Amino acid sequence: MKKVVTFGEIMLRLAPVGQLRFSQASSFNVIYGGGESNVAVSLANYGIPVDFVTRLPQNDIGDCALMELRKRGVNTQHILRGGERLGIYFLETGAVARGSKVIYDRAHSSISTIQKGMIDWETVFKDVSWFHWTGITPAISQGAADACLEAIQVANRLGITVSTDLNYRKKLWKYGKTPAEVMPALVEGCDVILGNEEDAEKHFDIHPEHVDVTQGDSIKAEAYQSVCEQLMKRFPRAKKVIITLRGSISASHNSWSGVLYNGKHLCHTRTYQITHIVDRVGGGDSFMAGLIYGLIHYNDDQKALDFAVAASCLKHTIYGDANLVTVEEVEKLMAGDASGRVSR
Repeated sequence: MKKVVTFGEIMLRLAPVGQLRFSQASSFNVIYGGGESNVAVSLANYGIPVDFVTRLPQNDIGDCALMELRKRGVNTQHILRGGERLGIYFLETGAVARGSKVIYDRAHSSISTIQKGMIDWETVFKDVSWFHWTGITPAISQGAADACLEAIQVANRLGITVSTDLNYRKKLWKYGKTPAEVMPALVEGCDVILGNEEDAEKHFDIHPEHVDVTQGDSIKAEAYQSVCEQLMKRFPRAKKVIITLRGSISASHNSWSGVLYNGKHLCHTRTYQITHIVDRVGGGDSFMAGLIYGLIHYNDDQKALDFAVAASCLKHTIYGDANLVTVEEVEKLMAGDASGRVSR
């Protein structure tokens, strides 16, 4: 089986226990995670050979991040070592009407000082069928954006499928460029585009009409077909555009579904009511990993989308950034068994 490669930043996550506020915390739980590394961990869990490419500091904390990836079955042979530090983010987990809060401490991280030419993408992409990146990476620095574009161009030349999760993060775009200046050149090289109601608007001023997710409304899948069509028109290489649909009733209760448009028809899934969220960080990453797995294994857009939504639904029940479920568990939920009964 040919490999998948993901490229981005893995970070140190520090979070108070449970739903404690930062001001209440006397200790922090340690987790290593990041958008693209989370996708890699999920794929490895599903039995897909996967490489994660990044740059880590040559110190004990960098070693810990590396060990976490290896423990989860992710290939790390193409990870560069160097730079000053591992990026950190602090997470305060919300509950009910109080939303979660993220504070970044990632300035001068090792990957932020990466430059075009540091990674031999020809070697990285040997025997690879799929390359995945997210909009977080080009938001970090100009060097990270350049390295990402370099990877996309090599992947395009080699005939490798390229996917992106647009992942708009307003707190990250601080190096003098806007998403509108950087993202189009990268997305032009993508075959599969994933986003949500905010990503398409913030990056490309494309948005659905009459949708307000902050009011907890039921999200109508059909409202997003125009978004998919506009993205395909803007980026004609794209063969599939996928939108995740999250209705936020509260920090603890979300509705969750998705749509996939392949240029001919719109697929949509059942809507899950996730009523007791354990950890929603990494929900989109788990969706992307499920989608990649589904498109590789099922060769069926509807089944791939169903797998992605079910996988990410289950992720909301797991503490930490990464989705640690099996294919069998996802397919059980796809088949309609949401009982949560003990497996003996």
